Amino acid sequence: MSQRRADGSAGDADYGAIGGVYTDYRKPDPRIGQYILDALGDARTVLNVGAGAGAYEPADREVTAVEPSASMRAQRPAGLPPAIDAVAEKLPFPDRAFEGAMSTFSVHQWNDLWTGLKEMRRVTRGPIAILTCDPALLRRFWLLDYAPEVIETEARRYPSVDDIADGLGGHTSIVPVPIPIDCTDGFNEAYYARPERLLDPGARLSCSAWSFVDDRVHHRFAAELQHDLDDGTWERRYGRLREQPTFEGSLVLVVSDPTQ
Repeated sequence: MSQRRADGSAGDADYGAIGGVYTDYRKPDPRIGQYILDALGDARTVLNVGAGAGAYEPADREVTAVEPSASMRAQRPAGLPPAIDAVAEKLPFPDRAFEGAMSTFSVHQWNDLWTGLKEMRRVTRGPIAILTCDPALLRRFWLLDYAPEVIETEARRYPSVDDIADGLGGHTSIVPVPIPIDCTDGFNEAYYARPERLLDPGARLSCSAWSFVDDRVHHRFAAELQHDLDDGTWERRYGRLREQPTFEGSLVLVVSDPTQ
């Protein structure tokens, strides 16, 4: 397992450096959140692994959050319980301690996916819901035309949904999650119909893949996208997306429920 960073970040991204504006752009979208709630079913005690600033934690459940990054723990709203400083691969809980568990946009940050998933299953006696991106579907998004380096970075980082399902074991299902046109959670595909938003450096900074490409990619992307927006090229190619209520991109929910 690789060494944790100064702020505790345990994955490949340093949230001490990039996490400062995260909650300004990454606000949980209730329509996406409903998929997680449905997957958790009647679970009343829920573990959130890689909890970050607390996005998608259900307000009507008893949630225990685990987050290794001090920067992200500090951004949790006052109404949420403090997160425990721990990593997925070594959860400080007894076997079957929770009725359900969840993780959102986190598994690609784990140093050892298999161990982390086994730990989640060890401490959870009911359903586990993993919100993630299917790397096989990332190339559906128009960003591939402007910043292929970002898409390829994401494709390398995200584990396959089959690997996640195998790691969780039991009865598993892969649920596609449509992305709403006005999605409030600013991951890259959330801006499928609002390309102008990705010209904002803060919006890009809140998507960790952008931290793995150099400034030249950022500058080239911004210049080319701005040019194509100004002369109508983007509209001719993708303008139909501005009227499309949802986008079926790479966002999926991997659900494991041993009770089924």
